[in-house]
Amino acid sequence: MLTILNEQDAKQYWELRLEALKKAPNAFLTTYEEALQKENPIEQTAKQLSSESSITFGAFDEDQLVGMATLLFPSKEKEKHKAFLVAMYVKQEYRKKGIGKQLIMKVIQTARRAKIEQLQLSVVANNESAIRLYQSIGFESYGTEKRAIKSGSDYFDEELMVLFL
Repeated sequence: MLTILNEQDAKQYWELRLEALKKAPNAFLTTYEEALQKENPIEQTAKQLSSESSITFGAFDEDQLVGMATLLFPSKEKEKHKAFLVAMYVKQEYRKKGIGKQLIMKVIQTARRAKIEQLQLSVVANNESAIRLYQSIGFESYGTEKRAIKSGSDYFDEELMVLFL
C-alpha cells in the first residue's frame, strides 16, 4: 500500500533511511555516520515529513515501511516549474516487485497535479538497475556529473535525468 508519510511515520522512516544509508552508501550524499550524529533524529524527521517543501511517499507491507521516495519542491520562484525525486529506496527483499515503479508513478502523478513541468533526479552512474527503471518510465539522461560523490578515495559519477511532464 502506498501512502503519504506524516509525523506518525517518522520513526519507521528514520529506520529505513538508516538502512538505506548503510546498505547503499554510494547512492546518497549523507553518510550513515553523519546521520547517526543528528540530534533528535525522530523529531527532525517528523518536521521534515510535515514540511511544505516536500512530500514523502511510503510503501507498506502490512505495517512495515518497505520503500520510500520524496518529491522535493524548490523554494526559488524561477525554479517552481520543476521538482526533484530524491531519497528513493526500497528494501532489498522487496525489489523487483514493482514497488519502486509504483512509488515513482505516485511522485509523477503528484508532480503533475502540482503543475510541475519537469521532474529531475540524479542517480549514481553505475546503478544500472535504477537507471533502467527510470528510463522505462520515460526519464532521459541529460548529463553526467563526473566525480559527483567522493567516498574515501573512491569517486562516483552521477547520471542526471529528467522527465518532462
